[in-house]
Amino acid sequence: MISHEIASDHEIDLHEKTWTEALPEFIAFYNEAVQRAGGPPARLNVIHGYGSSGTGGVLRKRLQNFLKEHALQGRLEFTPGEHADANPGHTVVQPLQPLPATHEMLAEEIWAYCQRPRTLSKISGKFRRHGEPSVKAVIESLVRQQRLRMVGKGSRKTYEAV
Repeated sequence: MISHEIASDHEIDLHEKTWTEALPEFIAFYNEAVQRAGGPPARLNVIHGYGSSGTGGVLRKRLQNFLKEHALQGRLEFTPGEHADANPGHTVVQPLQPLPATHEMLAEEIWAYCQRPRTLSKISGKFRRHGEPSVKAVIESLVRQQRLRMVGKGSRKTYEAV
């Protein structure tokens, strides 16, 4: 467990935002804290709210799943608020390394999704929360990098990871 005293300038309030809005804002805030620190960055207090369902909000769940993934990669440590101070409306994050930008993460997700050939409409549907223009731009970038290839499958074009 990490210590939980946090200075107010190391706090970000994401509640009442959608996950699509919150994720890039959190990553920018986090990476700025890492860059600014010069040494181990200060702990960050991420306010996400608890949600009105009584079981935790979507933002809280998605953020903590995102943090779990990056904690496993050694980029950060985190403590849910209910374990820190019995307040499930926030999470305490200890940055260790920078996080990849959202477009880099989207590229990896699309590449993994295309291990089996997928149509543009399937890919766009799966990643619609990022917006169709962003998804198309990432696909084009992956094709240029030769990480995806377009394959004709009947009259439909599909994309497949290389």
